[in-house]
Amino acid sequence: MPRLDSKAILQGRRSRYSMTLVLGITVSVVCMAGMLVYLWLLAMAGGAAAGIDGALGFVVSLVAAVIPVGILVPLILMLDRIEPEPGWVLFFAFAWGAGVAVVASLLLNGWGLAHVTVPLFGQELGGFLGTSVVAPLVEESAKGVVLLILLWRRRHEIDTFTDGVIYAGMVATGFAFTENILYFLSAFFDGTLVATFAIRGIIAPFGHPVYTAMIGIGVAYAATRTGRLRLLAPVGGWALAVLLHGMWNASTRFGWYGLAVAYVVLFAVLMGVLALAARDRRGQIGAIDRYLPPYISTGLVTPSDITMLSSMQGRRRAREWAGRNAGRRGRTAMKEYQLAATELALLHQRLDAGSARQDWKVRRDSFLALMHVARDTFLGRVPQPVTPGWAEKPTDSGFLRRADFAHVIAQARSQQEYVPRHGQQAPPGLG
Repeated sequence: MPRLDSKAILQGRRSRYSMTLVLGITVSVVCMAGMLVYLWLLAMAGGAAAGIDGALGFVVSLVAAVIPVGILVPLILMLDRIEPEPGWVLFFAFAWGAGVAVVASLLLNGWGLAHVTVPLFGQELGGFLGTSVVAPLVEESAKGVVLLILLWRRRHEIDTFTDGVIYAGMVATGFAFTENILYFLSAFFDGTLVATFAIRGIIAPFGHPVYTAMIGIGVAYAATRTGRLRLLAPVGGWALAVLLHGMWNASTRFGWYGLAVAYVVLFAVLMGVLALAARDRRGQIGAIDRYLPPYISTGLVTPSDITMLSSMQGRRRAREWAGRNAGRRGRTAMKEYQLAATELALLHQRLDAGSARQDWKVRRDSFLALMHVARDTFLGRVPQPVTPGWAEKPTDSGFLRRADFAHVIAQARSQQEYVPRHGQQAPPGLG
């Protein structure tokens, strides 16, 4: 029998695959591969001209560029552990930054420098303007396009400002990864690799994520709010991103003093982004506490479950228990239960804010069905008969009682594969 497609339910689509996502990832990966080949050829040519092993330079530069990525990506993902974003969408954002955005920026920056800034302002001033004005305009635009695509095609994935920051951070980290290979490769041949790595990999690795986070916040505002201002929010975020990026690039003209001032500004902005993420987390926990209690009557949620869902430690302990009680499948089911319950609370939050999708009732029913299937799986129990429709009086408050979604549970059961485990009881909060 086919199983309930939990990924499709959690991502709000009818099937596990999205043509936009598949096409976007394909184009992005092709561009990323093309850039790596280009950088390899550049390394070989530079090595031959300098009498240095170009292959070694490429490998060293690649490893040096991977190190900041290995640090930044986990930190970015830690911002939203209560309602993590779909892995493939995150990969799409990263690959776009490392591929499409870099290719577009390389071509447009080169064209602008050769045909606009240098011819109009001369070599020295034109080079400065190209670095501090043209490059930020081009690069933030190239990175921001993927966020607009997500706003258009995956708007329901963006529930908070933190979601916008995470997608922005991923595309920016991907962009910095490929760009760093180029910088490190040049520094390898110049003998300044250590200094370049110290600046780009240790002192200020969060530069690109902070710039593009401004666009992510603007896109998140547009995704979660109503009114005319939401149409201008992405533009305002893009303008702030360009301003911060240009400030950092221009600061290099003033030596270490300029870099120090720019660093302090970027660090202050980073602290603001982290404060916004903390506020969003409190808002998510508040949504769980506010919108899930009316579902207690359905039997899918208990008061202790709500407490468990409101802390990362409680969620982790619940997954560990589910793994002991029902094996690997039980642990997966608990994770899906936690995500579905959280998405259900956020769905009601968006409904109250007036930004819910028209098919919100279908999504609600799907979350409830997934919670039912997941609950029976991690508890390891034989399914019980559904309460008949006449046994409970339906409510009209936007929430459902068990009788109201009997058809949803019945359909879920028809698609579910059970693994009954007898003689085991759930701990408090999971029964």
